[in-house]
Amino acid sequence: MTRPTTTIAGSNPAMYPPSNSTHGVTAQRSEAYRWGQLLIGIVCMAMIANLQYGWTLFVNPIAEKHGWSRAAIQVAFTIFVLTETWLVPIEGYLVDRFGPRPVVLVGGVLCGLGWVMNSFAASLPMLYFAAAVGGIGAGAVYGTCVGNALKWFPDRRGLAAGMTAAGFGAGSALTIIPISVMIKTSGYESAFLYFGIGQGVIVFALAWLLTRAPDHAKASNSRNIQQSQRDYAPSEVLRSPIFWVMYAMFVMVAAGGLMATAQLAPIAQDFKIMDVPVNIMGLVLPALTFALAIDRVLNGLTRPFFGWVSDKIGREQTMFVAFALEAVGILALYHYGQNPILFVLLTGMVFFAWGEIYSLFPSTCADTFGSKYAASNAGMLYTAKGTASLLVPLSSVLAASTGSWHAVFIVASAVNAAAALMAWFVLRPMRRKHIEKSRIPS
Repeated sequence: MTRPTTTIAGSNPAMYPPSNSTHGVTAQRSEAYRWGQLLIGIVCMAMIANLQYGWTLFVNPIAEKHGWSRAAIQVAFTIFVLTETWLVPIEGYLVDRFGPRPVVLVGGVLCGLGWVMNSFAASLPMLYFAAAVGGIGAGAVYGTCVGNALKWFPDRRGLAAGMTAAGFGAGSALTIIPISVMIKTSGYESAFLYFGIGQGVIVFALAWLLTRAPDHAKASNSRNIQQSQRDYAPSEVLRSPIFWVMYAMFVMVAAGGLMATAQLAPIAQDFKIMDVPVNIMGLVLPALTFALAIDRVLNGLTRPFFGWVSDKIGREQTMFVAFALEAVGILALYHYGQNPILFVLLTGMVFFAWGEIYSLFPSTCADTFGSKYAASNAGMLYTAKGTASLLVPLSSVLAASTGSWHAVFIVASAVNAAAALMAWFVLRPMRRKHIEKSRIPS
């Protein structure tokens, strides 16, 4: 039996890895090759995960040394998120134009440089500048790895995007303890310096192995997956109503989930269960600690799981189920969260039904607008994460003005329910018409 192969346009068969810039040369690569490309992307994502998910470990030590307020320090995190998300379309364009390798090379350098600068930052402007540098680097790596996965796996986009995003969602779990130990023993400056250099070097080294995906890769043969027959440039995508429907849904689900989850600590405190011990299958932890631990695990698992499900039953169908589950979970958390065990379990349900947006939306975008500009187009859609992050502080305002969390939970549940209905009754028919139109010769 012959091994399945993947044809890579633009590569030299005598070299490994092939050049990103040559065209007109064809080489045969085994099926394992594209899985290797996916694995490289996952590891790169895991190496940049600490820039977002490990940041919380540094806030208190920085405040204690410099006397800056936590609010002032957290401005750096906001700058990081905005630069990490809103510049991805530009980075995606560079990936589509020059291939993944040079973009990740630069991204790895910037990610390492951002944390090295943090280790020496003696003023808030310096801390903010370092956050911007790290955000640009993280966005370059994130956007490239997701875009490359979409291109290499048009037949399994949901799973590939989900596995790649899981590297970012759960990648920090491996280094949280070592970073915490180094902060306590050597100071936060050493943790920033050495982990920054280490993470940056690994991304820089792996970038040399990344290659451009073939333009004529095998598409999905599932009857449930609707895929466009032509490639749409970013300028065309921005004029498409479908893109803006997806963008609105992305913002709604991201903001709705963040409104409930970003305020988890104050909610647990108000419910008077924050430090209540919870025993689940012999594991005993305080309720809030247990909930946060489950967040790390399920936030990673949900991305490939729902991505795989969407490859089997369809994107909009999966969105409807996941977003509806999120709406129910948020509402149930409010009504039954005063029970410590139910607080932990329902928090897990909310996290599980929320993190899948980072696999479902990129894969749906590539199915709708084609593979050629997948990195650019998915990058434009990813800016919805930055938009959603700007809405999250409204949850604190809403809670303060009403005197309880009731309105926050109702709003978060309602926007998820609305997104679920939009997936089925708005996005699904719009995409069907769009894809049928793409099959008509121009």
